[in-house]
Amino acid sequence: MIDVRPSQQMRDLGVVQRGAGILAEPARAFDLPAERDEAERVVDELFAAMERIGQVHPFAKGMGLAAPQIGIGRAAAVVQPPGDAPAITLLNPQITTRSDETDEQYEGCLSFFDVRGLVPRPLEITVETTGLTGETVITVYERGLARLIHHEIDHLDGLLYTARMLPGAEPIPVEKYRQTGRAWVYEGA
Repeated sequence: MIDVRPSQQMRDLGVVQRGAGILAEPARAFDLPAERDEAERVVDELFAAMERIGQVHPFAKGMGLAAPQIGIGRAAAVVQPPGDAPAITLLNPQITTRSDETDEQYEGCLSFFDVRGLVPRPLEITVETTGLTGETVITVYERGLARLIHHEIDHLDGLLYTARMLPGAEPIPVEKYRQTGRAWVYEGA
């Protein structure tokens, strides 16, 4: 049997890989409710991609996927929290406040899944999104879920988690990461 690298596996599942221009560009916001049909189509595509990915890789700590990661330059992302919690759909998300208190945890990204990197993030964020009918929705996320959401919003802003790593920090190969013994990691997009 041929050993397939995790990043190649994600590429085969339709995930755009690091180096592609769309991952470095800010995503275009939806004009809601005028673009409701388009927003629903993009969200459906995100859920379909997450379903494909979830069939080949378990994400016990939750996962997320942003539209640019499947080649769509629009401001949409979906996050599946750990456990049985319902998925979260983010349309035009903006972080409006972040706590001063942070922690540093390993993160992975479906767009370069062969490595993990230590990333400091706020323990609490307030996020403003747009509902399909145009209403503004404000939600506060904490700890692991705040990390998941922040990671996906970064994708919509054209940032990869490596941009958030401390100076001098480098991603480590996934094989080495598995030996760190760190209890919590977000391995989503």
